Amino acid sequence: MARGINKAILVGNLGNDPETKYTQGGMAITKISLATTSVRKDRDGNPQENTQWHRVTFFGKLGEIAAEYLRKGSQVYVEGEIRYDKYTGQDGVEKYFTEIVANEMQMLGGRGEGGGGGGGDRPSRPQRQESAAPRRQPSSQSSPPPADDFSDDDIPF
Repeated sequence: MARGINKAILVGNLGNDPETKYTQGGMAITKISLATTSVRKDRDGNPQENTQWHRVTFFGKLGEIAAEYLRKGSQVYVEGEIRYDKYTGQDGVEKYFTEIVANEMQMLGGRGEGGGGGGGDRPSRPQRQESAAPRRQPSSQSSPPPADDFSDDDIPF
């Protein structure tokens, strides 16, 4: 039996471009700042927005993917673990912070919706899920469909 669950799920927009560093062993560490906004109505019925900022860190291959495809304004789904940490500033004062260590990420939005700068040959909607199951093809298929029957723009995901 599990001793506890520490899981955060966020859907929001990047406030800046990802910042990536590499360890001496070559592992990517990518950090983003993610904004989530909720809307409530006040006593007079006027909508009030509340934006929260979250520090999100990606490690390894997921960090490389985030660094390559995410840009300021990108909308993204992130799952991860909440971590609390502290450090001592230059003035000798201990400072505390909270971050999400991501273990799953998926870009949201279509082409031209919050995706970032630069076109090139990059795919516009990469997906990364640690728990993705392999796809199976139906066994009762008489012959495979022609490969050139559709373009990437026709795929609904």
